[in-house]
Amino acid sequence: MTKRQMIDIVARKGHMTKKAAEEAVGVFLAEILRQLQKGERVVLSGFGTFHVIQMKAKKVIVPKTGVEKHVPAHRLPRFIPGKTLKRIIKK
Repeated sequence: MTKRQMIDIVARKGHMTKKAAEEAVGVFLAEILRQLQKGERVVLSGFGTFHVIQMKAKKVIVPKTGVEKHVPAHRLPRFIPGKTLKRIIKK
């Protein structure tokens, strides 16, 4: 599913214009991004939890060339599915 398809569904099921649905979906996603950027957890009950982890700096070997490369410390987003989502997907 694409963002455009999600907007169409929200507009249809929410009885709103596509413009209003686009704004609603945009605000929802932007707020999730803003909270993750601040390092906060975003918990959507029944769906899952978005959070940010801190990766340490490390040295890796590139398999193709065998050259050792330094990867600096960085943050990564993670998602943990909720129990309800897991149960629905298993069916």
